[in-house]
Amino acid sequence: MEKFIAELVGTMLLIILGDGVVANVLLNKSKGQNSGWVVIATGWAMAVCVGVYAVNPISGGHINPAITISPAVIGKFPWTMAVPYIIAQMIGAFLGGVIVWLAYRRHFEATENSDFKLLVFCTEPAIRDIPANLLTEIIGTFTLVFGVLSMTAPGNLGQGPGLAAALGPLVVTLLIWAIGLSLGGPTGYAINPARDLGPRIAHALLPIPGKRDSDFAYGWVPVVGPIIGGILGAWLYVVLFGSAPPAAH
Repeated sequence: MEKFIAELVGTMLLIILGDGVVANVLLNKSKGQNSGWVVIATGWAMAVCVGVYAVNPISGGHINPAITISPAVIGKFPWTMAVPYIIAQMIGAFLGGVIVWLAYRRHFEATENSDFKLLVFCTEPAIRDIPANLLTEIIGTFTLVFGVLSMTAPGNLGQGPGLAAALGPLVVTLLIWAIGLSLGGPTGYAINPARDLGPRIAHALLPIPGKRDSDFAYGWVPVVGPIIGGILGAWLYVVLFGSAPPAAH
């Protein structure tokens, strides 16, 4: 239960700050309106940093089903823990979306663009081409998972577990920032099934004035793509380095 709550809270923090920066940039009369993609990519990187640091000592700070499923598939994280982690992440992401709506409720009312209202909660492709969009999410999450496993290896962060715990989330932050700046353009880089699906469900249920449909026809792409990409990233790490990464807490 302690790990379940930690993953829920960590993912909720991720969405509060991540969806929050999108709301700040897109919604009318916000002080950050039109501040641009660099602000969004930076805000999401900081959101990951806060979410992971907040719960890393308790649950390992997965806050992403792709990060949970990948080691489970290669036998380094128990499925009995993976399922509760994913449920917690989904609940946390949904709650985070609701909290962002509460914080920006008046700005949702002041915004006419229904697409912007949806984008606060979840991703939409810049050019709608489902195979290409799926491939982009696979590439982005492959980069994330392989990067996390290799960049946080003992050879990079030293041998002490305390040092790895202290520096690991910072390294992941830089990786998320790089992915957003370099690969975020085509799809908005969900690279996290809970990050997209949980708030998308919140968008569907919340009484947002003038909202459009929640586009669940596309919503499977940022769920399936990250899972495939994460598994490929973990598999390549094992192939190249000859041993599976250590299990999370």
